[in-house]
Amino acid sequence: MTQPSEDPEDAFAELGRIRLDETSLDDMLGRIAELATRSIPGARRLTVSLFRGADGRSLVATDEIARNLDQWQYDHGRGPCVDASVGASSISVPDMSAEPRWPEWAGRARSAGVGSSLSIGLPLQEAVVGALNVYGGEAHAFDQDAIATAEGFAAYAAVALANAHLYDSAAALSEQMRAATRSRAVIEQAKGIIMAERRCSPDEAFALLSRLSQDSNRKVREVAEALVASAARNPDRRA
Repeated sequence: MTQPSEDPEDAFAELGRIRLDETSLDDMLGRIAELATRSIPGARRLTVSLFRGADGRSLVATDEIARNLDQWQYDHGRGPCVDASVGASSISVPDMSAEPRWPEWAGRARSAGVGSSLSIGLPLQEAVVGALNVYGGEAHAFDQDAIATAEGFAAYAAVALANAHLYDSAAALSEQMRAATRSRAVIEQAKGIIMAERRCSPDEAFALLSRLSQDSNRKVREVAEALVASAARNPDRRA
């Protein structure tokens, strides 16, 4: 088994000093992959997988061999990283030459110079899950100490991914709220223009906007924006 070039405790201490609010997800995962590859006994390659529903992708990979081994699993919907992600469990493949669960994938791994692998599930939120995948160059590359170390790095990866997912969700909700506010504001402006021109009520103005929307097969917001833009170009127009 290949010995690590860096003490795991030193690597964890370094990761602990990184502020997630000041570091991008790509940089954080890249640092986790770099330190994990140097610190996990037997590790030669490493990836971090993310699944949104049935769609999987490798957010970070130390090389193309590891990325391709992940991609085969995404394409076929089976393999250790898929099962580890879904079950939030640790799955070890001690010997690719004697792997009965995924023989086709194991054959590809063996041909690429991978003798064993370890996948640690990353439970995140809702339909979003992931896995830390470690690939060894020889069979039986990962003993219990290596598994424990990999699970420690997986915890850091899970926190980084969970925070990124929460940020993305919050940012999407915030943008939806801003868009709704902008739509409401322009619709109210358009209603005011119609009310001033036609001497009608707010309900009648909105009914006219709705009718124009249906007749032109456009959203009410788009009709309102066009009306407001026209009024801005022709400020002296009268009903």
